Amino acid sequence: MSQPSFDDRTDFDNADKGFLGTASQPQITDRSGRVVWDLDAYAFLEGEAPDTANPSLWRQSRLAARHGLYRVAEGVFQVRGFDLSNISFVEGDQGVIVIDPLLSVECAAAALSLYREHRGERPVAAVIYSHSHADHFGGVRGVIPDGTEVPVIAPSGFLEHAVAENVYAGTAMNRRSVFMYGAVLPKGAAGQIGAGLGPTTSAGTISLIEPNTYVTRTGQEVVVDGVRTVFQLTPGTEAPAEMNFFFPDRRALCMAENATHTLHNVLTLRGALVRDPHVWANYLTEAIELFSGDSDVLFASHHWPTWGTEELTLFLSQQRDLYAYLHDQTLRMLNQGHTGAEIAERLRLPPALEGAWHARGYYGSVSHNVKAVYQRYMGWFDGNPAHLWELPPEESAKKHVEFMGGAGEILPKARAAVEAGELRWAAQVLDYVVFADPGDTAARALLAEVYDALGHGAENGTWRNFYLQGAAELRGNKAPTPVDSSSPDVMGALSIAQVFDSVAIRVDGPRAWDTTLTIDWNFTDPVAEVRLKLANGVLVRTTAHDGGDADLTLTLTKAQLLRLVATQSLDGIRTEGDTGALTTLFGVLDGVDPDFDIVTP
Repeated sequence: MSQPSFDDRTDFDNADKGFLGTASQPQITDRSGRVVWDLDAYAFLEGEAPDTANPSLWRQSRLAARHGLYRVAEGVFQVRGFDLSNISFVEGDQGVIVIDPLLSVECAAAALSLYREHRGERPVAAVIYSHSHADHFGGVRGVIPDGTEVPVIAPSGFLEHAVAENVYAGTAMNRRSVFMYGAVLPKGAAGQIGAGLGPTTSAGTISLIEPNTYVTRTGQEVVVDGVRTVFQLTPGTEAPAEMNFFFPDRRALCMAENATHTLHNVLTLRGALVRDPHVWANYLTEAIELFSGDSDVLFASHHWPTWGTEELTLFLSQQRDLYAYLHDQTLRMLNQGHTGAEIAERLRLPPALEGAWHARGYYGSVSHNVKAVYQRYMGWFDGNPAHLWELPPEESAKKHVEFMGGAGEILPKARAAVEAGELRWAAQVLDYVVFADPGDTAARALLAEVYDALGHGAENGTWRNFYLQGAAELRGNKAPTPVDSSSPDVMGALSIAQVFDSVAIRVDGPRAWDTTLTIDWNFTDPVAEVRLKLANGVLVRTTAHDGGDADLTLTLTKAQLLRLVATQSLDGIRTEGDTGALTTLFGVLDGVDPDFDIVTP
């Protein structure tokens, strides 16, 4: 296997280039004084890689933990290391355009303050959201004061995808994000050292201001405060709604999150829609053709820039080849009858890509990306009838343990497997024992030890975090989910249809099998008419009435609907008919558990 040279200092030189200074106060707090980000948390990374960390991941984490304000090009600056993502500033005639205002309000405000400390009190002239993930819009209220109206520019489809991802499956995604980013793990050589894409996620306030300017086509040019920006839409790449953009007068190209210094995810471990590496590669080719020859610097919403036309073109070409190769080779072997798991063990990147630091699997991995490509085309089923109707995890675990002679027989063999270095097998077997009997302390302790070893050896930051968070929970240190992405801003951005969809997915089907009801909703702001019908455990939303009478008719605004869903209060809402229909509807809705178990049943 090819390995880049640790003697190559190019990335360190680029990560330090243009440094202007960092914050004098290392801790960023919210209004209550709670620390949401600590710039000093990763100071330990300046030492050499210990035995408890993969040297390649340690190197990446050292680079990603650098923090401060950096000059990228004439009039282009970035604050890096203040969150998982970067915030960028492009100076105009009078003000500054802010690109991707981080995940949380507090971190974005601190970054803007640092920029102004060095560059003066320029007003924010506009905000650009490069794509629909929360770490690129959540801090927007930290850079746009209340009551201020400026252009907020986003790719077509941004709002729909931004709010849907954070609401429909938001609870489960947030829970798994605790494992993926390791935000609550202790920072240290044996603990959390980064997430590959950046240090980790901040724990502050998530906000959202609805875009008022949408990019709808590649080649669209927008001029704000004298700054010309040319956009390239890239839907279906790293996010369902995403765009790259070029500043021709600065010869600076922003690649959003489509080309960073890591192999990215085709399917992120926290959960998301499966991305399309085929169109991802095609859009990178298009970016090369459109922009690279006219660019002197490439920067992105994570990591550090790449300078030089030749260097950035090579970088983009290798990133393109990375996703194209994973896609094409998975399809080649898929059509030879290999399953996703089999392809993941067989596929090896070309030496030129294996030997490029930016193509290493710090955030995505060849293993889980190959399985994601397989899933995109073939689904979860690998074609083996034995896998068509398997027992659920707890029942399967009990049967496996019984067949293997019980925990007393398994644990010594598992210990021997650990000593022989067969960690993957030991984890699989011990997981059966823990799921068969979560109270087996010896099995939990040994599995935690295995997870520690797997985590400490992982080159991928998210794999390391999953293993170490799993070990912590097995030892009784279950971490609550620290961030709720369904903030008031996010909920307020939902359309009426999306609000009702979010209610429909909470209907407990079996409990509602025999319940029928019809509720009409007459909205005055915005003006709309909706009929909800519950039957067969399904809540159906229509705009046309079927001629039948409703059990209940409500006249209200969208704001009142959001309050009704949150509190079940009818205050200020005009009603006609049986309000008991609403009580019945709320009675068949399930709650959500933001802290559900993952490593135990």
